[in-house]
Amino acid sequence: MKKIEAVIKPFKLDEVREALAEVGVTGLTVTEVKGFGRQKGHTELYRGAEYVVDFLPKVKIEIVVTEKMVDSAIEAIIKAARTGKIGDGKIFVTSVEQVVRIRTGETDEAAV
Repeated sequence: MKKIEAVIKPFKLDEVREALAEVGVTGLTVTEVKGFGRQKGHTELYRGAEYVVDFLPKVKIEIVVTEKMVDSAIEAIIKAARTGKIGDGKIFVTSVEQVVRIRTGETDEAAV
């Protein structure tokens, strides 16, 4: 099994969630996060004063899928989250050794 973490622009969350549901992802975790990459933040004007926004608001989506679903899940995220502009985000894929559903005690693929 694999854990896919995607950091995306907040306004793309609904599109990504729908795209993942279409490829069979049944659950996900969403966290509001802040960060920067190549954008390195930006300067904004507020009430006549300039200030630097170092960390930009993003959303992190975490899903755990079987090996055979990894490519379709990644493809769905890319297709739904891409705007073509800097700051579209990143996807990280890591291995998951074990999953346990607390309520039933099911493990691994049965728990996903």
